Amino acid sequence: MAPAVSFLEAVSLTGHFPVLAGLTLEVNEGEVVHLRGPNGAGKTSLLRACAGLLPIVSGEAVVLGHDLKADRVSVRREVAHLGHKTFLYDDLTVEENVRFAVRAARAPTTGIEDSLGKVELNGRLRTTAVGRLSAGQRRRTALAVVIARGARLWLLDEPHAGLDEEGREVLDRLVAAAANSGGTVLFASHELERAESIATRSIEIRGGAAIAASPARRRRSSAHEAKVNLDVA
Repeated sequence: MAPAVSFLEAVSLTGHFPVLAGLTLEVNEGEVVHLRGPNGAGKTSLLRACAGLLPIVSGEAVVLGHDLKADRVSVRREVAHLGHKTFLYDDLTVEENVRFAVRAARAPTTGIEDSLGKVELNGRLRTTAVGRLSAGQRRRTALAVVIARGARLWLLDEPHAGLDEEGREVLDRLVAAAANSGGTVLFASHELERAESIATRSIEIRGGAAIAASPARRRRSSAHEAKVNLDVA
């Protein structure tokens, strides 16, 4: 079985600056991988590259079978990327925002109601304009988009940010459920204790390269093994 994410000596530039500098890693389907490292290490850049949002100028980068050097667009239909910004429309309701995002991704709309229930935004909140929501509720709306799209790969940047404890627990359950159903989750977080509790393994990113990985471990509800191929700096 081919890995969900495979980078080999991948280089990506922002301007003339290498945000990925010869990065090599491999992530298998069903893994929940925590990206750790200081600010500016390249974690966000890696997530954006996996989403097809940053060009790969040299090396190899394949995500869900898509060669990102040759085509960065096709992969976007199969991944869901949640960054620091939610990119929601304040004047649209929760449900309208989710429906708009799902249609824009050309994904089926049949999972919208279920996604709103999973993030506990059903009832009156689904018809509330996003501009009237709290930061945590906005974050939940963005998570509903991720779920409703039915993406094979979740790319989450500081996903617990803005969520209260109940919202964080909801997110943790959703991540576990996604992996148990065969999906893959790659997320960056500075909340190390919480991140390690839901990840099957972690990878340290520094200077745009993967420099260390924790040993693989099994989740209680999954038999997937972790695998990594890293160049140690």
